[in-house]
Amino acid sequence: MYDLAIIGGGPAGAAAGVYAARKKIKSVLITDFFGGQSLVSADIQNWIGVPSISGLDLGKALENHLRAQEGIEIIEGNFVTTIEKNEIGFSLKTDQNKTIEVKTVLITSGSHHKKLGVPGEEKLNGKGVAFCSTCDAPLFKDKNVAVIGGGNSGLEAVLDLQPYARKIYLLHRSENLKGDPVTAEKIKTDSKATIIFNVEVQKFIGEDSVLGLEYKDKASGAIKKIDVEGIFVEVGSAPNSNFVKNLLDLNKWGEIVVDHKTQRTSVTGIWAAGDVTDVIYKQNNISVGDAIKGVLNIYDFLKLK
Repeated sequence: MYDLAIIGGGPAGAAAGVYAARKKIKSVLITDFFGGQSLVSADIQNWIGVPSISGLDLGKALENHLRAQEGIEIIEGNFVTTIEKNEIGFSLKTDQNKTIEVKTVLITSGSHHKKLGVPGEEKLNGKGVAFCSTCDAPLFKDKNVAVIGGGNSGLEAVLDLQPYARKIYLLHRSENLKGDPVTAEKIKTDSKATIIFNVEVQKFIGEDSVLGLEYKDKASGAIKKIDVEGIFVEVGSAPNSNFVKNLLDLNKWGEIVVDHKTQRTSVTGIWAAGDVTDVIYKQNNISVGDAIKGVLNIYDFLKLK
């Protein structure tokens, strides 16, 4: 029986594990891998205190910091599939048939970027294909870049790229942008940005780095090519919350609804932090702070039991 189970090995999970260990909470952290979504980023420049670090090195640093703590068990290569409430607390089951009994739970399972599923997308992920403009826009200084997606995330990616990119192509599958009209107007009048409507992306071009993309003009059926050195896929993200969809209150996007003062969920004894929650801004630094906040509240909760 553990006092706390932390689900997830990204920045939020690692921070929670460090704080739980320092508070002498008998804890276990369960994750399939360390690093979270940032693992594929070639160069992260907004991780506070470190001017530049690769996603791979960040994942290793998080894991090393966690493993340096005493009093926390780590179960790697597992992800939690179900959480069931019982008389003492909760019973967790993993995809590797492990069962873990705990008094409290902190969910930091993050989210995943939606992908197009076109040829070249996976191969060039981290080699010019990116999913976070806030993180990676500065890497594309003086380069031609394509942004795929006409919703708010796509429009915001164009704004993030404006101070850096030489030229920005915004590709959208329909005839009208879906994002905020005020932002859309800014982009339409920007000399750097060209909007291409009625697009069906066919493939990403390149071997070791992005060289361009091909798309079909849905009106004419013609296949066309754009030469770019970067591609931002901005078609949305989805929280990794499916395993608690019948247990916790989720919003319409599937994000776990939390009290942002304490990170408590709708079920007593379960907290959540990071991109899996309804936090407005999805950033590593914010996820870390929210996870620490959650652990401190869990510590107070356990003291009163």
